[in-house]
Amino acid sequence: MRAVIYARYSSDLQRLASIEDQIEVCRRYIERQPGWKLVQTYDDAAISGSSTLLRPGFQKLLADAQAGGFHVVVCEALDRLGRNLSDVAGFFDKLAFKGVQVHAASVGQLTAWHVGVMGTMAQMQVADIRDKTRRGLAGRVRAGKSAGGLAYGYDVVPNPNSRDCGDRRINKAESAVVARIFRDYAAGKAPRRIAANLNA
Repeated sequence: MRAVIYARYSSDLQRLASIEDQIEVCRRYIERQPGWKLVQTYDDAAISGSSTLLRPGFQKLLADAQAGGFHVVVCEALDRLGRNLSDVAGFFDKLAFKGVQVHAASVGQLTAWHVGVMGTMAQMQVADIRDKTRRGLAGRVRAGKSAGGLAYGYDVVPNPNSRDCGDRRINKAESAVVARIFRDYAAGKAPRRIAANLNA
């Protein structure tokens, strides 16, 4: 049986070594299976699992599966394949149609039951993380701090005594432009005209 490994990590939660760690766990799993041979590894580093389209490693894995390049895919856990239930279920169905098994080192061979239950849990976790992140960012804004990035009209004030460097200070030159935009809009100028004037 020709086996391949798929590994992925999200940039906000893990680090590059996570790929190596996942591959090692999967490699050991493959070595314990009689007659299996590792022939390829695929990975997507620092890419969210919420979409399959933006993951080149995943897309290559799927194309090679369609071409009959291997018999089994091994990942560390189901959520490494993706966190969108419909994407994972679609992937599972395509591989099942080609006779390719999917195994997770954490649970063994995956079935439609695993995909349904564990895929739903993974998708719910994404929604939970998204909601908590938005809540946290809204709290920072209410506290007068930066929610990330650099907002035009403000400078971020560094604080060497704290890891929380989100204080903001009005940038006088940029704030004059912001005030001009609001004055022009209040005077009835269309947004395109305002943008054209700024560009000019």
